[in-house]
Amino acid sequence: MDQPSGRSFMQVLCEKYSPENFPYRRGPGMGVHVPATPQGSPMKDRLNLPSVLVLNSCGITCAGEENEIAAFCAHVSELDLSDNKLEDWQEVSKIVSNVPHLEFLNLSSNPLNLSVLERTCAGSFAGVRKLVLNNSKASWETVHTILQELPGLEELFLCLNDYKTVSCSPVCCHSLKLLHITDNDLKDWPEIRKLGVMFPSLDTLVLANNYLTTIEDSEDSLGRLFPNLRSISLHKSGLQSWEDIDKLNSFPKLEEVRLLGIPLLQPYTNEERRKLVIARLPSITKLNGSVIAEGEREDSERFFIRYYLDFPQEEVPFRYHELVTKYGKLEKLAVVDLRPRSRAKVEVHFKDQVEEMTVRLDQTVAELKKQLKTLVQLPTSSMLVTHCDHEAPFGPEEMKYNSRALHSYGIRDGDIIYVDSKAK
Repeated sequence: MDQPSGRSFMQVLCEKYSPENFPYRRGPGMGVHVPATPQGSPMKDRLNLPSVLVLNSCGITCAGEENEIAAFCAHVSELDLSDNKLEDWQEVSKIVSNVPHLEFLNLSSNPLNLSVLERTCAGSFAGVRKLVLNNSKASWETVHTILQELPGLEELFLCLNDYKTVSCSPVCCHSLKLLHITDNDLKDWPEIRKLGVMFPSLDTLVLANNYLTTIEDSEDSLGRLFPNLRSISLHKSGLQSWEDIDKLNSFPKLEEVRLLGIPLLQPYTNEERRKLVIARLPSITKLNGSVIAEGEREDSERFFIRYYLDFPQEEVPFRYHELVTKYGKLEKLAVVDLRPRSRAKVEVHFKDQVEEMTVRLDQTVAELKKQLKTLVQLPTSSMLVTHCDHEAPFGPEEMKYNSRALHSYGIRDGDIIYVDSKAK
């Protein structure tokens, strides 16, 4: 039978994993030697194949000799065929059907939308547990066929496929735990609802970079829709209402949320964003990939109370009243300026003179003496300068180190600087 034009899977396999390009290495999944048999290829006794094959961007268009694939790939468990030129599901089936232990398959960025996936072909994928179809433009009909023929599928990646809607499968897929469907055009919640119907056991739903504008279902409906959802990513969605954030509390098992880059949070500071979200979602343990410590949760909830203290009653969220019940009605924190002082107003005493002077605390003793020179009419080399802080336990301190900065003496407003002439 004639093979389609282009490079075959077997051709690329022999080239990439020849001893010249892939020397034998020991270790799990590394360099598995395939011995020769009487019917074998001349290359068979020379190839060293790992259990994880990466053949991305190799220009593959077809399978090649199936008996060769079966001989070489019996031990292979992961296969990356992304960014090739596979457009016929039949050719993919020929490869996969001869890799009996395959669990992970990446077909991203292959033009597989140009052919129809028949159920007989999809049956060869039956052992696959993780399937990546990013940027393959796979139709929902193709996805449905896969779901019916892969009873153990646990992870599915459908990113960058230009989906504007979701088409429900005629059967539910109870095995799927993780769905990545980022970078599509799913804006309406009714489309996301269909995912909950199709995948009732879903643990992780990654919806990043879909401009989802609102979560429309009631709290009761949401709890039934995603009863096992533990993690959701709404990164760079279009959510604009705190009510939508509150609805995330309706997912009974939700622990982890990602909410970076949504319009709702743009006006807030980084501190406000994190603390206000944590306070509204009492059950989550991780936000935007960062674990929420027990102390951080309490700080956030107290921050939430103080944040809404001056809001009109009709604008105060229900969560505020729950937290007031928990902590009481808190007072606003005092604003304390902890910035170091840059200047101080001191009294300069010289003989019978007393003058008030403002000094810069970042200047050195030598610079202070220059400032005092016009006041006391003494050369700087003849000055004996002493700092007196009435609260200091050891009394006045001579300022004898010309390079030392004034702030290191703890000079404050009201302190006294004594200037005397050094004894000759």
